[in-house]
Amino acid sequence: MSQDKSHDGFVPSAKGLGEENLDRLEQGLRQIARAHGRVQDLLDAVLMISRELDLNLVLHKIIDTARQLVDARYAALGVLGPHGEFTDLITSGFGADLTARLGGTLPHGTGLLGDLVRDPRPLRVQDLAHHPHAAGFPEGHPPMSTLLGVPIRVRSTIYGNLYLADKTDGSAFTDDDEAVVTALASAAGVAIENARLYEQLRRATEEFQRRLLPDIPQLDGLELHAHYQPSTETPRIGGDWYDFIHLPDHVPCLMLGDVMGHGIPAATVMSQISNMLRVIAFDEQEPPSRILHRLDTVLHELHGGPMATVIIARLEPRGSGRLLQWASAGHLPPLLVTPGHEAAYLHADTGLPLGVDPDLPRPDHEQHLPAGSTVLLHTDGLVEERGESLDTGMDAAAGIAATHAGKPLPDLVDALIAARGGAFEDDVALLAARITPGSDQRQKADVPSTGSW
Repeated sequence: MSQDKSHDGFVPSAKGLGEENLDRLEQGLRQIARAHGRVQDLLDAVLMISRELDLNLVLHKIIDTARQLVDARYAALGVLGPHGEFTDLITSGFGADLTARLGGTLPHGTGLLGDLVRDPRPLRVQDLAHHPHAAGFPEGHPPMSTLLGVPIRVRSTIYGNLYLADKTDGSAFTDDDEAVVTALASAAGVAIENARLYEQLRRATEEFQRRLLPDIPQLDGLELHAHYQPSTETPRIGGDWYDFIHLPDHVPCLMLGDVMGHGIPAATVMSQISNMLRVIAFDEQEPPSRILHRLDTVLHELHGGPMATVIIARLEPRGSGRLLQWASAGHLPPLLVTPGHEAAYLHADTGLPLGVDPDLPRPDHEQHLPAGSTVLLHTDGLVEERGESLDTGMDAAAGIAATHAGKPLPDLVDALIAARGGAFEDDVALLAARITPGSDQRQKADVPSTGSW
């Protein structure tokens, strides 16, 4: 009997169609699929790590991702100091609380971990217990049998080492595992460098912003405290500012404002406005509305009328207290805190922001402040929160201020800042003044009575 042939004469062999080769083909296809899936997972991981700019979050994402990519039970990143010593150990997986349980003890680098420090190349160990360089684990350390270690380089420096132990299926680490983790470590080095550069930029811009703000003096009869809090988002520089001057008529003057926008442009405009405002306030002295009118006019003539909100407040001595005189260009009202633990915003006509129409008038307002009371001026970053109304934020701030009315002024301010939990969508400038007895009033209180027995 003749074999059935195709028209080109090819006769497929019976072996080529056998189950053994079909199994091999299926296995090969599965390996290709797994390899493709792992590459996609690696790309996704690199993108996720690269988007993060907070160094602490970057490091935690690196070890979590590495552990997931190779299906390891444990992962750690040992950060190295300038002399190859361990300065931090970040862990993930079933031993994530390792550092805490060991009392913060860091590896000494005398065993296998030290091998990777001294010879920064990928390291795979299939039997930790019997490796000649194994130094054992400290008491309380979870048991481990296999290890994959890969160095992380930032530029030409070894930043640290990535360690993975014990795959969940009990198998040994493979060449593919090593290749994937090595690729991740390379991307991690770039992400760490970006995070460190971002941190340097953040600190530099924040320092620049703080240098634009004045020192607050100590005055008789008036306690002052100021605070600047940059937003938690980059860039940490903007148009919020506070200022204080002693006018020629010996009346203290508080000034605070917020330029619309963010970044270097807003900070530049802020510097222009605050410098102009100092000169105009010193020349005009009063009323505050007149100072704002001249400022708005000059800004229109010289700079095209940049948009900003500003509040100016005089604190003129009146008996044992002070007379608060203020005017606002679209800014939030002052927050008054009384010695009786009551706090409320002094709602009044806020007027239009600077840059709208310099010819439109802005009203002046007055409020007597008894001794012991506190007045706070702040920008909207203190009370602004996504998804909440401004009124809700202001009510919350007033409640906190009332609760801390009897505390030292810095503690009251710190409580307002701490209430946000460290998350600020916008910069915050805050200037607080507390009315205290003057030296002459204290002297009168100390003079004993000369009345008869």
